[in-house]
Amino acid sequence: MNRISKSILALAVALAFGAPAIAAETHGHAAGGEAQLTLNYGKKWQTDAPLRQGMENIRDALGKGMKYEALAAEVTAEVAGIVQNCKLEPEADAQLHLVIAELVAGAEAMEGKLADVTPRDGAERVAKALNAYGEHFDHAGWKRL
Repeated sequence: MNRISKSILALAVALAFGAPAIAAETHGHAAGGEAQLTLNYGKKWQTDAPLRQGMENIRDALGKGMKYEALAAEVTAEVAGIVQNCKLEPEADAQLHLVIAELVAGAEAMEGKLADVTPRDGAERVAKALNAYGEHFDHAGWKRL
């Protein structure tokens, strides 16, 4: 991974883990005080083209039967692209970063970076994050995994 890619990934992770506090302030708390993914007053959050493309790319990568490390690299690259290019309203962005945090954690698990979590668990976490994205974000033609 080159230096720019590592910088983009670091930014993505920082944004992903900083967003839950913002989202909790605007949309309430889940049990235990953690931010919870919610709808926008009963409606799905708006998306933009870079977000839709990045999420489709991640969904497609899960279906390719890639090895976990290669899949993790693909998820990480797509997350970096989403963070760099996606321009959502602040509340939608805060909600998106809850999904992004799950994608990043899933990628880390697939790379073997999380204790007591298997690479398969990481792939399942990515799949669940993608399904949650589809339930909460307006993405025409989105298919659940």
